[in-house]
Amino acid sequence: MSAPEPIKFTDGAAYERFMSPWSRSAGTLFLDWLALRPGLSWVDVGAGNGAFTELLLAKSAPSSVSAIDPSDPQIATARQKFSAKPVELSIGDAMALPYDADRFDAAVMALVLFFVPDPRKGASEMVRVTKPGGMVASYTWDIVRGGTPTQPLWEELDALGIPAARPPSADISRFEALKALWAELGLREIETRELVVERTFADFEDYWLSMVVSSPSGIVGKLSEAESAELRRRLEARLPASASGKITVHASATAIKGRKAA
Repeated sequence: MSAPEPIKFTDGAAYERFMSPWSRSAGTLFLDWLALRPGLSWVDVGAGNGAFTELLLAKSAPSSVSAIDPSDPQIATARQKFSAKPVELSIGDAMALPYDADRFDAAVMALVLFFVPDPRKGASEMVRVTKPGGMVASYTWDIVRGGTPTQPLWEELDALGIPAARPPSADISRFEALKALWAELGLREIETRELVVERTFADFEDYWLSMVVSSPSGIVGKLSEAESAELRRRLEARLPASASGKITVHASATAIKGRKAA
């Protein structure tokens, strides 16, 4: 099999099955850690189908949220969720945000920075649009140390000699890389935290549909029947089930926050 195609998020409903439960679990820990007061203006960069944006509205009581993502289908899904809520949805590039400087009280990227081709440019754009004294924060799956929820799938594909698509900027998920970048951009009061979460699937079929069939890499459609059957066998053998058939998978993310200099 040739080199994997880049990961593309073109199906909001599939993403809901695949990553939204993970995003809500890690996002809850993330927002509790940020502990920002109600009534602030936020920008959610790389908002996808709005899973984290929903959480932000529920937990942080913002005065407004501007949510942006490059994927038309993802934003279309998000529009269905926020038709009557204070959310401005836009299609755009994290490396060239269409917002004025010093506009927001808080700028966040939830599970996005490692998908940005130039993480430094993406982070610098968050800093640019944040008010002096405002918060700039991000969390990503800890890919380098195997913390992503897709790690079992990736490892079994690797074992079968089938290359799995990874985020293009995986190295930025390291704590050392994040801290160096936030410091380089002049942010103050920099703190980091590991976010550890888990997700329980009803049974292996639930796991297979959620984490394999719904994967934005579209890997199942690229496998032969024999390859797909062998991947199922390997994953089912790898993931222990409870007496009731439930499967619990753990993941961890690296989070960072800092304040823009006043």
